[in-house]
Amino acid sequence: MPTPASLDIDYQSHERVKKLIDILKFCLEDISLAFESWDEPYVTGPGLYFAIVSGHTVRNHADPMGANRWPVSTSRDVLDDVDSFYEATTEVARERDGAVVISVDGIVQEQMVRFHDYSSDPNQSTESRIQYADWMGSRHMSAADTSARPDAVTTMTLSAETGRVTVFDDGEYSTTPRDELYQAWQ
Repeated sequence: MPTPASLDIDYQSHERVKKLIDILKFCLEDISLAFESWDEPYVTGPGLYFAIVSGHTVRNHADPMGANRWPVSTSRDVLDDVDSFYEATTEVARERDGAVVISVDGIVQEQMVRFHDYSSDPNQSTESRIQYADWMGSRHMSAADTSARPDAVTTMTLSAETGRVTVFDDGEYSTTPRDELYQAWQ
């Protein structure tokens, strides 16, 4: 008889999910590179927070962010029309706040959310595997925390202060400052 773990899907290596992650990262990087005022004082750039989840709902560990909604009339499915998704992503990065929840099949949840703190959840293991850095603000710390949830495949952020793009997996992160994104695209 198979064990439950043998029936689990490894989303990190699933081709469709890898494509989804690549598209999201490309959008974040391109939005960062397109904004030209990162070094100006008192200017905040576009910021974004994506959460790819495998569960059917985040209701038990997230709250709605009021009127902050994803423009589903522009793009509902990331993998269906990347140009429309990029258009919607650019709008949301400039005008809204909260996490954009995307299921592993590429469908974007309309309501943007604020995730509850997972690291203080009494049902979580007492060993914290979440990494934080001094440069992280609330968006990044939430993404790091959320990425440790069992139903989170990955989370990603675009820093509104610096243009840095960060990918979080299982509480750990890899980050690319904006100036290194630029060098990679030359």
